[in-house]
Order: sequence, then structure tokens, then C-alpha cells
Amino acid sequence: MPTLVPHYHVGIIVPDLDRAKAQMSAQLGVTWGPVLRLERAEFRDGDGNDLLLPTSFCYSVEQPCLELIEEVPGTVWVRNEHSNLHHLGFWSDDLSQESTRLTAAGCPLQFCGRAAEVAPLSFAYHRNDLGVRIEIVDATMREAMSFLFQPDEG
Repeated sequence: MPTLVPHYHVGIIVPDLDRAKAQMSAQLGVTWGPVLRLERAEFRDGDGNDLLLPTSFCYSVEQPCLELIEEVPGTVWVRNEHSNLHHLGFWSDDLSQESTRLTAAGCPLQFCGRAAEVAPLSFAYHRNDLGVRIEIVDATMREAMSFLFQPDEG
């Protein structure tokens, strides 16, 4: 039985984060939280390979949130010819258990956060055979991430 609650965000891959923010604000009237830019963060792919990659993203403050993720060629964060919709995001009270459940339900792990040997950590992407990614995010991070869902003051 699925344990995921209604989604809280939709992830969209964009070629230029600042341009996409301006365009989406003008077209949809959304307000953006701050951009989080990480030069090198630890990740693990579905084959168990450990990676150090840059990542830049931000969220709209209106619910459900839009997440804009700047494209990083050669990674999981690339646009494709079908859609730039990247994932549906859900909070998870038990990231490891939910990741295991999704894999057993035919939605295998594709990519996740890690710290040294600990994975999944913080989040995990699972992708089904329809090409839909489900992102589960550790609910204990909700408070620490709350600033990302507030209007950007800068």
C-alpha cells in the first residue's frame, strides 16, 4: 500500500535558471524562493556509482511548488525531447523504507543523495517504466528547507 501523501512540488529542468524564473514569473505570476547553488555535492546513481556534481535549483512559494532545476549535461538533470517535466516530489517519513518499497513496486532507484557510504540520504529519484520520476524527500528536512519556499529577499 503506497504511503506517499499528495505531492508538494513538480520539478522542471531548464537551460537557464535565471531566465526561466523571470519568464515563469511574468507568465504565471509565481514568486520564487532563493536559488540554492552547490558547486560539488555528493550523489549516487542507481548502479551504485558515487558522483560529485554541481546543482542549482529554486522553488516557487505557491503550493504545490514548481521546482526549477538548471540543466547539467551528462547527468540526471538534462532536458529531453518529450518533456522537461523531471519529477513529482513527495515528503517521506522513512526515506530508506519508501525507497525500498518503490523499487519493489517496479519503480527502481535512479539517483539519490549520499554522505560517504550512507545512501539514500536526503532524497531519492525513482523512475518507472513510463519514464515518470518520483522524488522522495526526507521529511526531517522540511524545516531546514523552509527558506526555499519563502520569497527571495535578494
